[in-house]
Amino acid sequence: MARKRKQIRVIPLGGVGEIGRNMTAIEYNDDIILIDCGMSFPEDYMLGIDAVIPDFTFLEENRDKIRALFLTHGHDDHIGAIAYFLKRFKEVPVYGTGLTLGLVGNKLMQHDDLADADLRRFVAGDVIEAGCYKVRAIRVNHSVADSVAFAVNSPVGMLVFTGDFKVDFTPVDDEMIDLNTFAALGTSGVLALFSESTNVEREGYTMSERTVGKTFENVFSHAEGRIIVTTFASNIHRIQQIIDASVKNRRKVCIMGFSMLNAVKVAREMGYLRCPEDCLIEADRVSKQPANEITIITTGSQGEPMAALSRMASSEYKNFNIMAGDTVVISATPVPGNEKMVSAVINKLFEKGAIVVYSALEDVHVSGHACREELKLIYSLVKPKFFVPVHGEPRHLALHARMIQELGLPESHVLLPTLGKSIVIDSAGIQFGEDVHAGITLVDGLGVGDVGNIVLKDRQVLSEEGLIITIVALDENKQIISGPEVLSRGFVYMKESEELIAQIKDIVVNVVESARDRKRVDLMVLKNTMRDKIKSFIYLKTQRRPMIMPVIMEDGRGKLPKSFTVEDFLKNDPED
Repeated sequence: MARKRKQIRVIPLGGVGEIGRNMTAIEYNDDIILIDCGMSFPEDYMLGIDAVIPDFTFLEENRDKIRALFLTHGHDDHIGAIAYFLKRFKEVPVYGTGLTLGLVGNKLMQHDDLADADLRRFVAGDVIEAGCYKVRAIRVNHSVADSVAFAVNSPVGMLVFTGDFKVDFTPVDDEMIDLNTFAALGTSGVLALFSESTNVEREGYTMSERTVGKTFENVFSHAEGRIIVTTFASNIHRIQQIIDASVKNRRKVCIMGFSMLNAVKVAREMGYLRCPEDCLIEADRVSKQPANEITIITTGSQGEPMAALSRMASSEYKNFNIMAGDTVVISATPVPGNEKMVSAVINKLFEKGAIVVYSALEDVHVSGHACREELKLIYSLVKPKFFVPVHGEPRHLALHARMIQELGLPESHVLLPTLGKSIVIDSAGIQFGEDVHAGITLVDGLGVGDVGNIVLKDRQVLSEEGLIITIVALDENKQIISGPEVLSRGFVYMKESEELIAQIKDIVVNVVESARDRKRVDLMVLKNTMRDKIKSFIYLKTQRRPMIMPVIMEDGRGKLPKSFTVEDFLKNDPED
């Protein structure tokens, strides 16, 4: 009888076919380890949603198998969902480098029930045992310090996960990517490489982070007024270069914005950020300093409406607002989907008379992701038997797969991953296995997963078409004793649409009178009939489809007074 080959399953729970929400499960028999636990920005149609996180259903079904969660680095698309994960899987240890865990700890401080989470620190080069796996951390360069890749030694073979990386030969912290370890792994044999794909469309190599530092020095030496720089709060190397340029040009530095303050605090405490003590000043001292001696480092590089820079540009920030003569440096490029928000902020800054420096004009940002030649370099060093592109939209994954095939790997050894489709790997091949439950969970305030497609559709209708509420009170004989009244929100201005409103009231009366002839009147049927007839009438008259909400009060309970108005019903909520 032929001996069954050992197989391992790799299950993408996020981060494939999209940018963000990175999470991968690796399963062998009764042992599962996880790599990253990130969030993504909500899409335009996800009205009111704060964040999108992975669906944890598969993990709930296999919680007894989960041995550990490993983090590649401290960006939100890799750690942003950890608090939601730990609320369900508090017993799972979380492994990360110093800065990564510092940023995670900052997030967990907002959750009292996660104060005792099991966070375990490692450094690049360490090997951690978890279940049947031995996981080696490999130093890489990225736009946040202390980033690592993972080499996962399993009973089936070695799997390498690059995480987010680039090859920077002159990094700000002088800690270059550990190419020697990647080469050593390639020599000893790698079963499969899972490599990020974000910049696969770009030829050549990604510029060094030090390029931005040179631009800062040029901008700072010529600026005559205040300088405001916005960047990602987690980009400690970028912040270091802003501080260095400020010190060189005799400027005091003020940190503004909640996430920026937290990130700088953590980085300074852990030794990742060097700053002379007398260089930093509090926000209340900014107005007392000469304009040419001030640098503000703040949040808002993505145009977020509530971030500090957006509020400064709108003159809504408590301690500081933009004025003519300020130099504003936007040291980031928009995340896909944020272009309009960033453009709107830039326009406001110009209207204020500020001098705005952004990536279209100067080298004030470089990517943290590998371009084509760097991706080829890692593949050539690792020399995997099988290859899976990850961390990218469908076009990125397809282009990355095609590039690897052009380097000589057979098409049968390359697999394009799909969310929720398990990838089964053994010594003989790579293929899709059974599907698992995977998808997205929407976070809205304190609600996690309680907003679904139906609620999103309702929000979209409300935002685009508006709302009509009809209210009528009936006695026990289904006679109208008050109303009907009509409320419009976001549909028509009531005082200018009296004829339309009167016709809607007539429809309500006709529906009630038609139903009264029946021996038994079902209120739900009555409401649905009202809704359907009003919807058809309004579409015929306006070609619009507002949300229709009939309200029926019956049996004299809560009987509406003769002087009833919509304002009484809504407790004096003003009309639109």
